[in-house]
Amino acid sequence: MKKVIFIVFAYMISQSFAQDMRPNSFSSLFSDQKASRVGDAVTILVVESSQASTDAETSAGRTSNLGLTGQLNTGKATSPSLSATVGTTNNFSGTGSTANNGTVNTKISATVDSVLANGNLVIEGSRQIIINGQEQAVHIKGIVRPADIAADNSVLSYNISQAQIVFKGDGMINSVQSPGWLTKFLHWIF
Repeated sequence: MKKVIFIVFAYMISQSFAQDMRPNSFSSLFSDQKASRVGDAVTILVVESSQASTDAETSAGRTSNLGLTGQLNTGKATSPSLSATVGTTNNFSGTGSTANNGTVNTKISATVDSVLANGNLVIEGSRQIIINGQEQAVHIKGIVRPADIAADNSVLSYNISQAQIVFKGDGMINSVQSPGWLTKFLHWIF
């Protein structure tokens, strides 16, 4: 009898401390722990580079002249001649050039928002950093294939389809780089 009570007691204790393997039953013992479900985290390696340039030159000109010459003759004597000339000239010349180069390298963590019917993952993540009053915010959203997620659970930004990558900065440096309200007003008028 004591043996039966001991076995029942040992069984109850082992059940209370047993590990439930059902939450981990979806993955193989031999596979990497890659993001695959809603709420899983994935590291995005943002490696973006852009370059654009535009040159434009416009030139236009117009000249017009109108002249009138006349002389009045009364028969006896020649009266002074009358002459009038009107002329206009209009010239325009304009040139413009813009160039834009940008390179961004950063890491950001994102989570899986949803899993599409084909197995692709919709991911979204953001990060905000404030240093000495300078705010820098990064927001990224897009769709990634599970095959593009590396063994270390990271994905490169150029492997994200429909990617929306937004970099925003605010602070003293940003304020100094933009023109003041008076300059904007004068450019608007002229």
